[in-house]
Amino acid sequence: MERVTVMGFGARIQNRRESLALSRAELAARLGVSPSAIGNYETGISFPKEPVLLRLFDSLHTDPNTLFQDSFRAGGQVLSHTERALLDQYRGLSPMGRETVRSVVEALCAYRDDLEAGKTEAEPRVIPLYRSPAAAGYAAPVFGEDFDYVQVTDDVPQGAEFAVRIQGDSMSPWIEDGSVAYVNHDPLKAGDVGVFCVDGDILCKQYFKDPAGMVYLFSLNRARADADVVLGSGSGRFLACLGRVILHAPPLPGKG
Repeated sequence: MERVTVMGFGARIQNRRESLALSRAELAARLGVSPSAIGNYETGISFPKEPVLLRLFDSLHTDPNTLFQDSFRAGGQVLSHTERALLDQYRGLSPMGRETVRSVVEALCAYRDDLEAGKTEAEPRVIPLYRSPAAAGYAAPVFGEDFDYVQVTDDVPQGAEFAVRIQGDSMSPWIEDGSVAYVNHDPLKAGDVGVFCVDGDILCKQYFKDPAGMVYLFSLNRARADADVVLGSGSGRFLACLGRVILHAPPLPGKG
């Protein structure tokens, strides 16, 4: 990144801070850094790391496009509408949800880097297996931590892109406690089993959306219907599908 790029960003930090009548010490306290670090940001000596940058937007009551508005001419582009929307959604997640997104992005980037390095399908293909334990019925492809690479053999569906370890009985007997669920990014249809992020929690459930926009996430083990999740279209809750579990699932409850 060229120095003029960082300087433009730093000047906007200073202008916004001063317009809010904040001292460097006050802003530093909000960000959890030293006043000298604020000075370095404003003069272009250094650039905030991602967690500090997100707190900076909140503390200055501003958005990325305002601070970056003529920046990144050498190394990139001003954020597009789509990129800004994604960043706003990311910022609205819980810390657990943010780590989930980061771990998925890192896995995709690693796969991209492997392709660019010239690795071929003739080499053994591997996928990440996330092994973090979670509450009953929960999956765990999360938190930027604890995963192993497993080789795609004849026992692994060839379409699998990652795998998650399931703990609990809410999806048995189709997905037993402690077993591995293989996941891809195919579009999800009614009755499919998916891995979902709901308000930062990671769930493995059977999916259904009715014509009114209500989303139902069912436990396959109907003795554990208490673990079902229902989300209304105007509930304000966060829902994202991280992938479709490769599984021949039973009919939806009440539709068999």
